[in-house]
Amino acid sequence: MADNQRGKPVQIQEDQKKKLKKQLSRIRHTIMVMSGKGGVGKSTVTANLALSLAREGYRVGVLDGDIHGPDIPKVLGVENMRLMGDEKGNILPVEAIGGIKVVSVGYLLDSPDTPVIWRGPMKHTVMRQFLKDVNWGDLDFLVVDLPPGTGDEPLSIAQLTKGVEGVETPYAVIVTTPQDVALLDSRKSVEFARALELKPLGIIENMSGFACPHCGKSIDLFKTGGGRKASEDLGVPFLGAVPIDPGIVRDTDEGRPFVASSGDTEAGKAFGKIVSKILEQIVSR
Repeated sequence: MADNQRGKPVQIQEDQKKKLKKQLSRIRHTIMVMSGKGGVGKSTVTANLALSLAREGYRVGVLDGDIHGPDIPKVLGVENMRLMGDEKGNILPVEAIGGIKVVSVGYLLDSPDTPVIWRGPMKHTVMRQFLKDVNWGDLDFLVVDLPPGTGDEPLSIAQLTKGVEGVETPYAVIVTTPQDVALLDSRKSVEFARALELKPLGIIENMSGFACPHCGKSIDLFKTGGGRKASEDLGVPFLGAVPIDPGIVRDTDEGRPFVASSGDTEAGKAFGKIVSKILEQIVSR
């Protein structure tokens, strides 16, 4: 009896590994959206990348991996909702614009003001559950919005998705702004991706210049060109620069990715080119 009891935890772990592998095998590509520091527009990039891919006909899911600042429900316009379960006990994701499947810790909180006070092991458990126990179905892309830095959440996602037999190694997109401090931290994100043997797709320079709506002159509020230089120094692709656009702020506050309504603006066109570069790299491999 004692031997059987000792064997149960081992069997449970093996069953969980098999379930994780089965779930991951239904996801063709995983893209981790990272940044070295906060405030660079990473969640906005995640939401617009996801919708852009969905509009290309791909099946897309978004995992909000920013446990302490889960903004994806707001950015995608699917706030104030709860995660439900299916008949097999799996978690059903919330469906957003473009048929995007969304899972976030934000759906588990009593209110948007409730803080998440968890240590590393708990965060790892939640990341594993979001990958293993969510009924994502068959996805072409799972886009993971991660918190700034190189801490528990990106490490957990990388460890859980990398090295699984039959599952593709995740890609990484690094978002930065032109300021020196943001660029310094973005370099750490690139080295983090390399250390964990992820596939860096490149760097996006967000908030890159501002086109005056009155005279049309471009104003470099935070400088420009730093993202391109960082990509050249680090030997990774430069995916493009997205200018500051008041419409992006408006759309984000209204829970609408800006590519849905502002695709013909300079920012929208710039983002369209970025998505094309990302697809070129993935499809060609």
